[in-house]
Amino acid sequence: MIIECSNCHRKLRLDENLIPDHPVRLRCSSCGNSFQYEKSKNPTENSIQESEQKTRKIGVSLSKGGVGKTTTAVNLAAGCALAGYKVLLVDTDTQGQAAYMLGVKPPGGLAELMTQELRVEEALFQARENLWLLAGGKSLAGVKRMIDRKDFGAEHTLSETLAGIDGRYDFVIVDTSPGWDALTVNVLFYINELLVPVSLEIMTIQALGSFFKNLGAIKKYHAGLNIKYIVPNFMDMRVKKKSETILEKLESLYKDKLCEPIRYNNVISQAPMYGKTIYEYAPGAKGAQDYRELVRKVTGQPHLFQ
Repeated sequence: MIIECSNCHRKLRLDENLIPDHPVRLRCSSCGNSFQYEKSKNPTENSIQESEQKTRKIGVSLSKGGVGKTTTAVNLAAGCALAGYKVLLVDTDTQGQAAYMLGVKPPGGLAELMTQELRVEEALFQARENLWLLAGGKSLAGVKRMIDRKDFGAEHTLSETLAGIDGRYDFVIVDTSPGWDALTVNVLFYINELLVPVSLEIMTIQALGSFFKNLGAIKKYHAGLNIKYIVPNFMDMRVKKKSETILEKLESLYKDKLCEPIRYNNVISQAPMYGKTIYEYAPGAKGAQDYRELVRKVTGQPHLFQ
């Protein structure tokens, strides 16, 4: 039996026979976090709970373009896959750039799965070892119209589509479009953890504040949604003072959620031209080092890749 720590997300293997039927408090041997666990009396329900605990669903989102959402989603997903985790990358953007960045051309993807034009196994595309892709693309425009026409439960359309899939993976990482549309709202109702990439520009901080206000409306109906990570992108050492000033502002506002910045690096933008992740194109570059650090942060495994 495997239970996941609610703090560091380390998987704890326990003998189910040693756990009493009444609620107990467990302590994570990795981070020391104490959390309550109650064994279900229904074996089927217990299996469902374990499946839900196993899969971490992380959305990469901010209602502003040019902050590195897709780059972050792809390299985070690829990094987790390299670390041995089973990962599903879901692209909910009509531009479909995740497939381009990985150098693959899936015959279908998320849109065809949501409209039931393709079965699950036909829509899922294995892009790398341990890494599967549900591709985005222009067809998602029709999906957005389909969601808008629903009278009830429109915000759960994506969750219903992925309900039978996500339990297969350790991580489901979802890339979103820059705007605030029906599909982005669906993503926010599906995920449990939110990773927000921000460029080190003053306008991005303003956009971040507006985005968090909108999230408040979602959290009223989805209390399990947690803003876990804020990732500063494009840390440019050529204009060090400007970058550090904005980074200090972010630290003062979101210190407990702030990750180490991703430094500006030409190879990060060059890698997609060759259909490669940063680890494949320039594994020794600063950008690769920074994304490895992000993977360590998200997985709670500080010694990965060492």
